[in-house]
Amino acid sequence: MFIPTLVLWLLSASPEAPVVAPVPVEAAPPVMPADVPALKQAVRVVLRLTLDTGGEVSRVEVRESGGEPFDRAAMAAATHWRFEPARRGDVPLEVQVDVPVMFEPPALPEAAAVATAPAASEEASVATVPAAPAPTDAKPPGFSTTVRGRSVAPPPVAVGDFHITVGQLADVPRNSATDLLLLAPGVMLANHGGEGHAETVYLRGFDAGEGKDVEMRLDGVPLNEVSHAHGHGYADTYFIIPELVKSLRVTEGPYDPSQGDFGVAGTVEYQLGLERRGITASASYGSFASRRLSLVWGPPEATDATFVGVLLRQGHGFGPNRAHANAGIMAQTELRLGPETRLRLFGASYGARYSSAGVVRETDVVDARLPCAGDADSQFFCLYDPHQGGANQRHIASVEWVSRLERGGRFVQQAYAVSRQMRSRENFTGFLQDTPPVGEAQRGDNTEQSYQGTTVGLRGRYTPGLVWAGQPQPVELGYVARFDNVHTRARRLRDKGGAPYATVFDNQVRTTNLGAYLSLRAAPLPWLTLRGGVRVDTFLFAVEDLNRPDADRQGARIPEESVEAYGFFASPRATAEVRLTPRLTWLSSAGLGARSSDAAGLSDAEFAPYARVTSGETGLGWCWGDEGHDATVEARGAVFATRVSQDLVFSETTGRNQPIGPSQRLGAFGNVRLQWKQRLDVQASLAWARATLPVPGASSWRLWDGTVLPYIPQVLGRVDAAWRGTATVVQQQVGWSVALGHSAIGPRPLPLDRYSEPVFLFDVAARARWSAVELGLSVENLLDARWRESEFNYVSNFRGPEAPASLLATRHFSAGAPRTVRGTLTVYLDLQEDTP
Repeated sequence: MFIPTLVLWLLSASPEAPVVAPVPVEAAPPVMPADVPALKQAVRVVLRLTLDTGGEVSRVEVRESGGEPFDRAAMAAATHWRFEPARRGDVPLEVQVDVPVMFEPPALPEAAAVATAPAASEEASVATVPAAPAPTDAKPPGFSTTVRGRSVAPPPVAVGDFHITVGQLADVPRNSATDLLLLAPGVMLANHGGEGHAETVYLRGFDAGEGKDVEMRLDGVPLNEVSHAHGHGYADTYFIIPELVKSLRVTEGPYDPSQGDFGVAGTVEYQLGLERRGITASASYGSFASRRLSLVWGPPEATDATFVGVLLRQGHGFGPNRAHANAGIMAQTELRLGPETRLRLFGASYGARYSSAGVVRETDVVDARLPCAGDADSQFFCLYDPHQGGANQRHIASVEWVSRLERGGRFVQQAYAVSRQMRSRENFTGFLQDTPPVGEAQRGDNTEQSYQGTTVGLRGRYTPGLVWAGQPQPVELGYVARFDNVHTRARRLRDKGGAPYATVFDNQVRTTNLGAYLSLRAAPLPWLTLRGGVRVDTFLFAVEDLNRPDADRQGARIPEESVEAYGFFASPRATAEVRLTPRLTWLSSAGLGARSSDAAGLSDAEFAPYARVTSGETGLGWCWGDEGHDATVEARGAVFATRVSQDLVFSETTGRNQPIGPSQRLGAFGNVRLQWKQRLDVQASLAWARATLPVPGASSWRLWDGTVLPYIPQVLGRVDAAWRGTATVVQQQVGWSVALGHSAIGPRPLPLDRYSEPVFLFDVAARARWSAVELGLSVENLLDARWRESEFNYVSNFRGPEAPASLLATRHFSAGAPRTVRGTLTVYLDLQEDTP
């Protein structure tokens, strides 16, 4: 594997006021062309870049060619480099810079591993715009910057604000883009609904369900679904193609003014991009007839924001009634409408069908009562109801307009539309909830939940680019406007035949959310930075309840009813950052957040209540190394406390979360990531959280006291590691990689003072690449542990409609996947022909 080294050589000149040269902010190195033989010596390409007053690359020319493949790779990388603009005083300038780009073989001696800047006698130029000319004969001192491809992320708003570049950790086995959330500390994922059903997210001591307490976005497009039949805030990220996820921003806690509805435990934003240009085709086959085919393409001449991806998945599942099939496509293009403006068009379409085994009673597994073979494994992976499962469709369109303004300002506008449909069937209690007609048996508790609707919205933010006392003053104004029109319904189905016999709820919901926020940052002292702001949200709810009785005490009536309600809340947030040393920072953050009301539970003309979260956090961040070092290390650790005015917990009788009143959390986390020479990437995290129901009348400072909330793990650990290198096999250079993922999940509290068993999972992968062909092998759950992905404790009756129901609560679980082996063939293609 080749490791290209990029060196930027910049000179500035002026006989009047000094020109501050542009500084690279985001300058990922080019990808080594896949269609060239092994390098014997370094290849040099010199580019002339035109940088606009916003620091964007508006034009790229080749001044010194290194060969067509290398010219093309260097130009493709340069189109998405970004800089702090050159300035004369406070005025940003348009400039041209000559940039040598070096492609070096890994066999070069260490002294040559980093290209050096040209000698001062070599030609370089900085030409300003005519309004501020600079003489061509000026010769100020030069400087050089070595960039190794790490994008500079914005400063965090809290210790728990993580800008995570996936990078080499994409080598760790993962089934979906949702699994990338494990790169953030304190995250656990569980799924009792099948492969295609949204994951239950545990974050920061919250059982966030399928999205009720964590705000989900895809490059600004909100994914949480209001008043969903399965649960308010349901967010399915299974449709996202993992190969197209460039990075994630995970903000744990409500500390950023831009965070909105559902950001109780935090906010997750998937940021898309395809760094490698050309075509990558991948096909895999594995245990349980699992099949996966992906095709991603990035035009060589475009930035990483232009791509197309297609993904198809299918399999029988690791036990009865676990088959799945889904297909999706995501495409985006970025157009330049001038030196200051970019237009980004995005679209996605996805469809899925899946079956689910649901939950089983622990006692029935132990006693081998389930309708499968009598051996332990068959019973462990067995089921009661073969009619469980679901299907869903999703279609997204988004347009984003980005304009660079004077003095480094920015104006961003985004419009989006989302259409989705979902239907699922689940049975958590067997034959227990029905009230049958006199003389008839229970008809079954199988529940069908359906949801369909559309969302349209606008988002925008404006950064004026203010300068005061010679220093930039970051101020951001933003707004959101979202309208949802959805139909949400839940019905009980007969055990035999599956016909609906009762409606639980049936609502047509229209919701309008209008919000705005102000964010600012100030540095009153050299060692102190203050960040803060406020967000204001309003909600208007209109509900058509289609499941009212057709008669009441006054006689017959229409079985429908209209409800309208209004809600408003303001959420201030603030952070203080103290730089103890150049590498050690102490951050303390506090903020208020909120979760809107489920429209189905509102009354007419009600001032809609909302769940208010109050959170505080303090901790340290330390980093070592920068872009000029072979190795970089970043470590963070913090303690936090959170109180929620109205929490939700899973109810087996409805199959969705139900309110339980206020709750509180006390916790801590630590995270460290080591990266070395683009070869080794290791990240490890450990988190602890205790979630309790407060003692009535107790002080709000007594965060330790109270009944422990069920199902939320108190200790979570995670390690991800990837190692890449090269080897010579039969006189051919072969690139290789090995990767490891390890999750440790502590005992989870269950109702009635019971606890689950701890879980330890190991996933490994290895890959080898020769030329344009790569072979890979991955093994998930390497030790073949029998683990319970979800665990509950409640009363049920799965013995049949005539059997008497037990009143004793017992443990139920959904089985986690056993050892799964998968082989992958990947081909890297570039269809653009080289010129002779």
